[in-house]
Amino acid sequence: MSTNISKQKREDLLAKIKEIRTFISSAPQDENTGNLLSYLSDLEKDVNGKKYGLVFEEHREEIDEVLDTHTPVLTEDADLFIDNGGQVNCLIEGDNYGALKVLQKTHRGKIDLIYIDPPYNTGAKDWKYSNDYVDSNDTFRHSKWLSMMNVRLLAAKTLLTSDGALVCAIDENEQATTGLLLEEIFGEAYNIDCITVVHNPGGIQGANFSYCHEYAYFVYPRRSYYIKKERREGDDLTPFRDWGKENSKRTGSPNCFYPIITDGEKILSFGDVPPEDFHPTSANEKHGTEVWIWPIDKNGIERRWRFARNTVEEIRSELVVVSIRGELNIQRNKQLFTRKTVWNDARFSANIHGTQLLSQIIDTKFPFPKSLFLVEECIRACEQRNSYTVLDFFAGSGTTGHAVMKLNAEDGGNRRFILCTNNENNICREVTYERIKRVIDKENYEASLKYYKVDYIPIDERMYYEYADELLKHIRELVELENGVNFVGNEEIGIVLTEEELDNFISQLENNTKCRKLYLGHDILMDAQQAQVLRDRKITVNIIPDYYYKELEG
Repeated sequence: MSTNISKQKREDLLAKIKEIRTFISSAPQDENTGNLLSYLSDLEKDVNGKKYGLVFEEHREEIDEVLDTHTPVLTEDADLFIDNGGQVNCLIEGDNYGALKVLQKTHRGKIDLIYIDPPYNTGAKDWKYSNDYVDSNDTFRHSKWLSMMNVRLLAAKTLLTSDGALVCAIDENEQATTGLLLEEIFGEAYNIDCITVVHNPGGIQGANFSYCHEYAYFVYPRRSYYIKKERREGDDLTPFRDWGKENSKRTGSPNCFYPIITDGEKILSFGDVPPEDFHPTSANEKHGTEVWIWPIDKNGIERRWRFARNTVEEIRSELVVVSIRGELNIQRNKQLFTRKTVWNDARFSANIHGTQLLSQIIDTKFPFPKSLFLVEECIRACEQRNSYTVLDFFAGSGTTGHAVMKLNAEDGGNRRFILCTNNENNICREVTYERIKRVIDKENYEASLKYYKVDYIPIDERMYYEYADELLKHIRELVELENGVNFVGNEEIGIVLTEEELDNFISQLENNTKCRKLYLGHDILMDAQQAQVLRDRKITVNIIPDYYYKELEG
């Protein structure tokens, strides 16, 4: 059963005020005691009064009680390992707060994008808080939801890289409070934009309105041009020259008048902006084997390029040289636009590309899976490169993992995903895992998957040395998680955590000619002979960090 921390603190303070009032009232009365009693009344009003801003009753969950006396570890279910090459991705079964605590040991400052689709708190018993469903009659419904999200978002923030982003899907039930919570946690260093997504054009019947949309908060570093522009339908080739009504030379934009240097087929470079008194006589000037293309129209009037000389390099890959009626010109082969705040692509339909798609993969009635294309587009909008780590700690049916693999297959990217979900009603094993497994099989995606479970080792009233050996048994999983590798049955890499394991590893090298990398415990000392054997075999040694459980020592 959860505890209302704020209410308890308030009641404790009011009880202390009552004791002080009783004491003052029993003392000889004068002007000072009268003032003190008046002050206490004001203090009581302040304690009971409403505060400005996002105020909610803090609640503790059962997982908080567990983490007070235990530390989370990972245990692999090796029978569920999927080996199909490519990136080694991870699926973690268990309470996502416990999983986040583990990830704080392995991925602090290393996650590029967090995409989450948390429970929407509709009041229709769609989520549990400390094993109890939260329905519309729960007077602390919103506070419990905010308490749950607050601790998880605070932990999640520590995982993001310096240019990492977070996307949070939500509907009208907690849309306003989510925005306030994100502002409170991420602060002025981040932009926070709320996007409307039309995910059910037909609408979901409500008492007065049919809801056809939900929201997605994009949280990203506060700098210009972070969100990648989108391609929209239109002509494949759009004129790059500005054929407007401007008739005078370079009016208002001298930096947009310069030659684009080509070999007649492709762009070689961009020339400098010429002096004001320089005027080329032709749109196409030949300089040996080069053709310099100037923004001059068919009437010989000097125009301008749409991009200034100092920024045109940014879109170089989008430009092509074309021939129009015997004259070379420059055009864009991709039309990019700033993203709109309303996303209404038909592919974002949760029914067709979420529910129906999932039912085609596995026979399940999982409630409200996200559109695969919506999650894919959210990843595209935020990623700064395609070598990327994506985390989803409300993984549900596994749409995020599916989207990452699909993107990698389409553009040859090197993205990796980490999914976390509980196993209520066997969702993790029978839905999330099964979806990823079947998609890999069907599409032959070059991707592998490790399946971990969150376990807990008791540490309360125990000295570190009393449970250190237990922690040592779970170091392998942390190394795999952090580095995206697999040790089980893999002859190319090894792991050594004790002196005895090192002796065994060295002695077995004659039978293993494939090993190229060894992960070595930070407190293991090799002698000169062992070090020389590894050098001779050209085996790279990676020292396992000592920070996994450093905070528990002492």
